[in-house]
Amino acid sequence: MAEIVNLRAKRKEAARKAARAKGDENAAKFGRTKAERDVQKARLDKARTNLDGHHRETES
Repeated sequence: MAEIVNLRAKRKEAARKAARAKGDENAAKFGRTKAERDVQKARLDKARTNLDGHHRETES
């Protein structure tokens, strides 16, 4: 005898699975971890500070 299947539950399960797959795809494409963002910000801040330190001050 065949197993009884709740179609509404199967549709919801398929929708959740598709949403999870889409989210994983976007995370792989665009996502960075917080540590990676912090390292990037620290590097930019250091470069900006270094550049600002090399500016000449002119007296008018």
